[in-house]
Amino acid sequence: MSLHDLSGVRAAGAAPADLSPWSEEGRRFGPVTARLRGVRRIFAGRAVLDGVDLEVRKGEFVALLGPTGTGKTTLLRILAGLDRADEGDVGVAAARSVVFQEPRLVPALRVWRNVVIGHRRSAASRKLAAAALDEVGLVRHADAWPRTLSGGEAQRVALARALVQEPALLLLDEPFAALDALTRIRMHGLVQQLLRRHSPGVVLVTHDIDEALSLSNRVVVLNGGRVRLNAPVDMPRPRARTDRAFENLRQRLLAKLDVAADEPPI
Repeated sequence: MSLHDLSGVRAAGAAPADLSPWSEEGRRFGPVTARLRGVRRIFAGRAVLDGVDLEVRKGEFVALLGPTGTGKTTLLRILAGLDRADEGDVGVAAARSVVFQEPRLVPALRVWRNVVIGHRRSAASRKLAAAALDEVGLVRHADAWPRTLSGGEAQRVALARALVQEPALLLLDEPFAALDALTRIRMHGLVQQLLRRHSPGVVLVTHDIDEALSLSNRVVVLNGGRVRLNAPVDMPRPRARTDRAFENLRQRLLAKLDVAADEPPI
């Protein structure tokens, strides 16, 4: 297994024929921020990831879909440096951040200190935290304790903490799964706004097909440890679930996930 830093490395050659290096807004994606080639990860003799290839560019939003246990979170953990591949080549930008399903805030630190955790304490770090919290609409909670926040507020703090690092690669491990429906919709809008501003490469692990289609530029389906579909989402924003193109791609994803059209989504 080979692991190397992709910081500053630009993609070589053309994009695969079925994938566009352009966003649906006509904006060209930037340098490669993550590249996997032939990655395998084996647990108890079973290949959870079995020869996975994946490339993510700066400014691109890739959603990972797949049944439970198919390797989505394992792949994300490898990209985050929290796990290793048994075989294959892994290249990841050094500047990367992770937002988990739980906010993982430190209870003993005030909100602003959670945002700049790892930074040296100074007036500059306080200003940095305030700017990041302002972006997520929580600057007035800077001196609050994490226990006083709602679930949505806590996840916004976690997002501010991730983006204050100015990552080239942002990894999202089902960060909206525990939120109520209305808060989830608001978070989707906030994430899209922040990503337009910061423009990292993004990998989102989700079980929600509609979420994947609403947010991403590309959807990758993992099933049985392998990539079963790697499809661009070439639809203008905002995206309507009633749109024919949205529904057609949704049905295509369901088929690759081995879900019948009349079954509830995974």
